[in-house]
Amino acid sequence: MIRTVIVDDEPLARRGIRAHLKEEKDIEIVAECGNGREAVRIIKELVPDLVFLDVQMPELDGFDVLRSINTEHLPSVIFVTAYDKYALKAFEVHALDYLLKPLDSERFNNALARARKQIERRSLSDLSLRLQSLIDDLKTTQKYAERLVIKSAGRIFFLSVEEIEWVEAADNYVRLHSGRNAHLLRETMNSLERRLDPALFLRVHRSTLVNVRRIKELHPLFRGEYEIILHGGTRLASGRNYRDRLQALFVKPE
Repeated sequence: MIRTVIVDDEPLARRGIRAHLKEEKDIEIVAECGNGREAVRIIKELVPDLVFLDVQMPELDGFDVLRSINTEHLPSVIFVTAYDKYALKAFEVHALDYLLKPLDSERFNNALARARKQIERRSLSDLSLRLQSLIDDLKTTQKYAERLVIKSAGRIFFLSVEEIEWVEAADNYVRLHSGRNAHLLRETMNSLERRLDPALFLRVHRSTLVNVRRIKELHPLFRGEYEIILHGGTRLASGRNYRDRLQALFVKPE
């Protein structure tokens, strides 16, 4: 039996993978993990043969999980990702399998077939080298996100980042405001900020990111704070610790 672990922060995504594996007689799902820290613990404890690993998770992402595991215990990995095409080429170059969300049945079966062959050969000796090479490659070539995957009410859709007017923190989520709509995304503000182009999105408060193209007016307040008025009429307040960022963009030097 191929002892398998499913790692994804979204229950819907985990159910999707489990459904695809339902009829596979040689697959035994030994654990499911909803975050990266739990995944590290489970993989070290159970030493599975195969892991379906979500790349984009808050706090500890898929690559961080792999960095935390001893290379001697590294399983075969099928990445589950919402990355754009530029990054998918990197997975292919380094001969590492990936599944693009939402999952495609044919692609899923092909990836699973390759994983079976790899496990049968136990040819994992160079896997850690290929994984590290992929991580290094993505670090140097990765572009900023052009769209985000939104999961809501049992459906999955893509939201262009240019449509986002502003973002606010909401506990373990962020709320993306786009026109009259607001979408919840399970991600920390710090993690999302790293994925967004800083030339387009400006952190103006500990809990607020703003699309600079949507800013209509800036009203100076007290102690370096600003009132930010967007084209749609939304009014936001900046934090005093972020005044230099605003001034660098909108205040001409003397």
